[in-house]
Amino acid sequence: MSNERMHADEVDISASLVRRLLAAQFPQWEDLPLKPMRSAGTDNAMYRLGDDMAVRLPRIPGAADDVIKEQQWLPKLAPQLPLAIPVPLAMGMPGEGYPWHWSVYRWLEGENATAERIADARQLATDLAQFITTLRDIDTEGQLPTGSLRSYRGGPLAHRDEATRAAIAACDGILDVALVTEVWEAALQVPAWNGPPVWIHCDIQPGNLLATQGRLSAVIDFGGLAIGDPAVDQIVAWNLLSAETRDTFRESLSVDDATWARGRGWALSIGLVALPYYKDTNPMLAGISRYQVEEVLADHKHDA
Repeated sequence: MSNERMHADEVDISASLVRRLLAAQFPQWEDLPLKPMRSAGTDNAMYRLGDDMAVRLPRIPGAADDVIKEQQWLPKLAPQLPLAIPVPLAMGMPGEGYPWHWSVYRWLEGENATAERIADARQLATDLAQFITTLRDIDTEGQLPTGSLRSYRGGPLAHRDEATRAAIAACDGILDVALVTEVWEAALQVPAWNGPPVWIHCDIQPGNLLATQGRLSAVIDFGGLAIGDPAVDQIVAWNLLSAETRDTFRESLSVDDATWARGRGWALSIGLVALPYYKDTNPMLAGISRYQVEEVLADHKHDA
């Protein structure tokens, strides 16, 4: 939630701080209405500014560099994608006691694309696959997975082993840890990505998807934008889609068995880590994470 502390290292952000930043750096907007927005997001606080803008500020040091990355790349990616994405209008500087850069975006209309807000679940699966495929195929302009374009979610699953096993232990009493361990160990046996690194969003989940009039309309929160293994963007197959629509999604993606299996491994790992961490501070995200893990386990049982 936008005004609740979720991390030990996050800074205090309030409407009064945002007002001071606007007054000092963008006085043309300082008198517009300002409203904190509730969200499943964890790394940034967001405020609606007037009718058609949003102010987004990193909460934690780990998200601070994402602002400059988004400012650089989102305007280039937006015209090439089949769905709307945030495009920055301005970049704020550190000031008024706030330590990092921050952004003003054009407001994107819509509600989080939860299953009950989607008119056609198979259309959703197809639209998601088209977005992911298009993003994957955009020229990386020679960029490599280094600096701000390197994400742990774009690398080998094996790098997540220690964190995932710790999360499994933390889920004792919440999940069947023996089954979870079995599924995770199977994921570690899947061959690593050996293709060229491609553009990846890294966090495609219901809180980062918007729908209007019953259809997917936008993908938001590109703080995790990176270059790496495309498998991680398949996590949406387990955090939003159902067993009935995952087949449609997979067919539309046209990925090999190993890439699909790595995507399922990523869905399991990300869900496991988030579930115990956010169960008290962000119930919305914890609920998404639990659904994600349970869908992976159901798939495993079905395939066994």
